[in-house]
Amino acid sequence: MRCCFLPVSCVVSLLVTLILLTASPLGGVAGAAEPGSPADRDRLWEQLAPFFEPPPELADAFGDYRSPLTFCDGRKVQSAEEWAERREEIRQQWHEMMGPWPPVNEEPEVEQLASERRENFMQHTVRFDLAPHHPTTGYLLVPENEGPRPGVVVVFYEPETGVGWKGENRDFALQLARRGFVALSIGIGASLYYPDRDAAEIQPLSALAYGAANAFHVLAQHPRVDAERIGIVGHSYGGKWAMFASCLYDRFACAAWSDGGIVFDERRPNVNYWEPWYLGYEGPEFRRRGLPSPENPRTGLYKRLIAEGRDLHELHALMAPRPFLVSGGSEDPPERWKALNHTVAVNRLLGYTNRVAMTNRPGHSPTPESNEQLYQFMEWFLQP
Repeated sequence: MRCCFLPVSCVVSLLVTLILLTASPLGGVAGAAEPGSPADRDRLWEQLAPFFEPPPELADAFGDYRSPLTFCDGRKVQSAEEWAERREEIRQQWHEMMGPWPPVNEEPEVEQLASERRENFMQHTVRFDLAPHHPTTGYLLVPENEGPRPGVVVVFYEPETGVGWKGENRDFALQLARRGFVALSIGIGASLYYPDRDAAEIQPLSALAYGAANAFHVLAQHPRVDAERIGIVGHSYGGKWAMFASCLYDRFACAAWSDGGIVFDERRPNVNYWEPWYLGYEGPEFRRRGLPSPENPRTGLYKRLIAEGRDLHELHALMAPRPFLVSGGSEDPPERWKALNHTVAVNRLLGYTNRVAMTNRPGHSPTPESNEQLYQFMEWFLQP
């Protein structure tokens, strides 16, 4: 089943509406009340503001990435209306290359399997379809306070990590629930290959993004959740997943991507988009795991993207003017600003600042400090 794409005129109208409705002067999202007192909000912004500025040596550095503000026919984008047309061109091309999605299920059936009280929230074990006939089980954390509350989808290999039962400093759902978010922690389940591993019709990362779009509506239909204030967060594998989901599905109000590798980089073995479970799928016979080489060449869509000189900064630009944070570690060092500056330029064209943020730490694993920065980012943009 193929996606239906809107005419350019409709997209222009939708984008103009989005621009008018989504932001306050300092970057708040529509529907979000001022969090705390004005003094509290000022202190929060003082903590966050430095992360929206690249190091001086990387300011206005764009690297070798082709500007997303250039149409495929070479025309330059000069206005917000032209950007809406170019944005749809990017979106359609990527969906066509990765494989079109089935329709997003905006009214998912959610089965509640169990419930338990944890601290100041209820944790419900829930089951729903990430894709048609691809059920998954996750955890829905609902604070006791009345809604509407902001929501967040937390993605990783499996849902136990997000609720604090596995790993260290990866319990994003637990920590955000403690701060008043309704959090949904999910894993890949059986939906990495759609409809199945032998004949997947969608590159796996796009299939996961589609699953996250369906998970969005599990939160959006919940009576305690404000559907206009739902973000997505993920680390490593989940960082890639959260990036693709937020870029490809406009309903996510903001996003935080933790050290997933935000662009292609064959110097870094863990920035492994070439693997068949990301963008290298071309059938059930997988290439040998590891860096591309003459003996172990690129496969699938990844091979085509490299040959055409394309990179993931094109997807980043689809976020504008929605805000996002790169919680960078070993795989996403400060030099990634060369890619991020392209989205900064798109936001500048649209009249927005403070939409693209990056923090940095030496290692890949999240730290208490990097997580606090991530939580503050989500609070600034989503939390009343």
